[in-house]
Amino acid sequence: MTTLNDLAWWQKTIAYEVYPKSFLDTRGQGTGTLAGITAKLDYLRSLGVGAIWITPCYQSPMVDNGYDVQDYRQIDPSFGTMADMDELIAQGNERGIKVVMDLVFNHTSEQCAWFVESRKSREGSYADWYIWRDPAPDGGAPTNWRSIFGGSAWEWCEERQQYYLHTFAPQQPDLNWENPDVRRALIDIANFWADKGVGGFRIDAITYIKKPAVFADGPVDGEDGMSAVHAATANTPGILDFLHEFKTAVRDGRDIFMVGEANGVAANELDQWVGERGVFDMLFEFSHTHVPMGAAEVWCRPAQWQLTDLKHALTASQQATADRGWYPIFFENHDQPRSTVNFFRCDGSVAAKAKALGTVLLTLRGTPFVMQGQELGYGNRAWKSIDEFDDLQTRSQYEFALGEGFSPEEALAACNRFSRDNARTPLQWDASANAGFTAGTPWLPVHDDYATVNVEAESADPDSPLSWYRCLAELRARHSELICGSYEELMATDEQVYAYRRQGEGSAAVVLANLSGEAATYDSTLVEGMELLAGTHGPTELGTLRPLEAVVFGA
Repeated sequence: MTTLNDLAWWQKTIAYEVYPKSFLDTRGQGTGTLAGITAKLDYLRSLGVGAIWITPCYQSPMVDNGYDVQDYRQIDPSFGTMADMDELIAQGNERGIKVVMDLVFNHTSEQCAWFVESRKSREGSYADWYIWRDPAPDGGAPTNWRSIFGGSAWEWCEERQQYYLHTFAPQQPDLNWENPDVRRALIDIANFWADKGVGGFRIDAITYIKKPAVFADGPVDGEDGMSAVHAATANTPGILDFLHEFKTAVRDGRDIFMVGEANGVAANELDQWVGERGVFDMLFEFSHTHVPMGAAEVWCRPAQWQLTDLKHALTASQQATADRGWYPIFFENHDQPRSTVNFFRCDGSVAAKAKALGTVLLTLRGTPFVMQGQELGYGNRAWKSIDEFDDLQTRSQYEFALGEGFSPEEALAACNRFSRDNARTPLQWDASANAGFTAGTPWLPVHDDYATVNVEAESADPDSPLSWYRCLAELRARHSELICGSYEELMATDEQVYAYRRQGEGSAAVVLANLSGEAATYDSTLVEGMELLAGTHGPTELGTLRPLEAVVFGA
């Protein structure tokens, strides 16, 4: 049986995603800074955090909030300087908090020096660093692929008289991983940051890096007459060869971890991607986040789902990594709506939902990843107009919904439900103007509830989501079975309660979370001989759970 001594440091800690643009502004400019993160390291430590994944802060035109990188070795001036980054890494290390960098290696910005050279000529030294193709016989795009942000995945370049591929926005041209010079350049960048002392890497959109040998039209899957680009490029055979090369050159011999964002990898494929024989230490796969949204990710047509669908997806991932690899547990990130909306089909207190799902997050087997604001019990913001949104994907989904015949009101409602901007609003520190995030005008508006849903207020409230997260972090640290114990699902067919047992060496825990708005029952023998370690509603009656009540029993 696995013990704590068998685990690496990153398997025993809690990770926290920082969206630096929205974390804390120390300049009054309306956007966050690296110095703001350094200033709040003690706050993060109070949550039991030992690793902070920082979304891209490299030099960038910010078309896609930093995921369009112009220079991987420079900090964007809006966030500060490289000296600020060095100070953040050093101060984090002093507190036992490792900085995890976000590597955007499927594409660059169109303003990256590599692309500037590549578009000049078909003969230059950077000519084949990107995916270039001649027009189709009719002069149009080479294939009917639709980008993830909408519209054709191909953009015409007048200088080269060719099209280039962009899986995401036109300003984000895809790199050509078939070129060994590209792979060497990316390895050098990763090693540059590893040599600075970062604790690991989250690697963005990694399943798209290997393109098919033949570029051909895909089956039309929408009324626009196009085929989704990821249907043709996600998880293409041969991708693991590239990633094994990358792992050997960057990960091996270092006490760091690598977690990949792997849309398109199913739970039954995880053993090829993680573990000793895999290419990553952990993998963000999205089977559970697709449950409410649907695999097609069309916001105006959300999936019809039940709790058992969500439980099945989580259990499949737990089982797939039980003996090989490790699982990054998450319900939110910068690309997802808030979990208090996304994973509940009932009304009820947002705070109670946050505490119930937070119980699951911090007691499943794996490394929990908390999205900033999640610990405060954020819900989605109420957006009044499409003009309030910043996100490119949100605007494309809105236009797509209108094109599908939905009314502007229906299209806006879909964006309110699923927009990525819901996760990107500023972190609320106190009840002062702009929630203490900035002395200027925030780049996205804070929530209307900032006077009560903020770090200062919730720190003083023992019943708040923040206090509950701190309680769970302490509980996790005291009970090793919640870190390294095995996982066994209980009550698998129940449509109200998610229940499971964590079995350690000489200790065990049972977690029961009622994720419905109605009272629920369970067989009290599941916790026979155990004591209540923690409960969202205080003392509990054996065999029953109040609406949105979660409990942890141990023995």
